[in-house]
Amino acid sequence: MSLAVGSKAPAFTLPSKPGNPVDLAAHLGKKKTVLLFFPLAFSPVCQAEMCTFRDGWSKWQGLGCDVFGVSIDSPFVVDKFRELEKIPFPLLSDFNKEMAAAYGALHADLMGLKGVAKRAAFVMDASGTVRYAWVSDDPRVQVDFDAIEKAVKAC
Repeated sequence: MSLAVGSKAPAFTLPSKPGNPVDLAAHLGKKKTVLLFFPLAFSPVCQAEMCTFRDGWSKWQGLGCDVFGVSIDSPFVVDKFRELEKIPFPLLSDFNKEMAAAYGALHADLMGLKGVAKRAAFVMDASGTVRYAWVSDDPRVQVDFDAIEKAVKAC
């Protein structure tokens, strides 16, 4: 079951690249935050999602929110994905799958792969409370960019 709207978002420290931990507690509860769980870097739907946020980056900055992508890929992979796709926000490695599990965004089995992040989006207000939660069991389904934007504006 995914993290419910109205609950406090758990914070984790995850690497954005080898040796570079990012403490989400420094953001959650201080600023509007968007968390985007994505199954696997370099897969077509994940590339489209991250690049859509990249291409509209000025809009997200204008909304005054922090954006983080979260994948179960290794720190090496998420860093290379971010670099090659020129993603302007941190992509975090949840290699141990603890954050995806805590948010209810973890497949037990996806096409024979154990413990892959589900495609999911969470919006937290400046107090760290979940204001929008969406999780898909189908990795081919894209996030609703407009719904995420609307949720951030409502915070």
